[in-house]
Amino acid sequence: MTEPTSYTVTVDRDACDGVFACLVRDPRFVEDDDGLAGIDAADAEAVERTDASVAATFADDRIDDARQAAAACPLDAITVEAVEAAEAGAEP
Repeated sequence: MTEPTSYTVTVDRDACDGVFACLVRDPRFVEDDDGLAGIDAADAEAVERTDASVAATFADDRIDDARQAAAACPLDAITVEAVEAAEAGAEP
């Protein structure tokens, strides 16, 4: 079993053209009201939406699904970044 990881998935709405290759790789990607890729944030820890992007932070073991969705996007409109656990009280 994979350890949970905190990571942020961001969709650049300006770059997205509604190809939706991400939807078949990760079910958290959905078509939004504007016909672009969005994120079903039901399991997200946090979500930030602007006109230019939508970003959701998750803490689970599905980072590989998100990375596969990002890799499938022909427009490179999706990024996945691990979140550093700076406040987790790491020992020296």
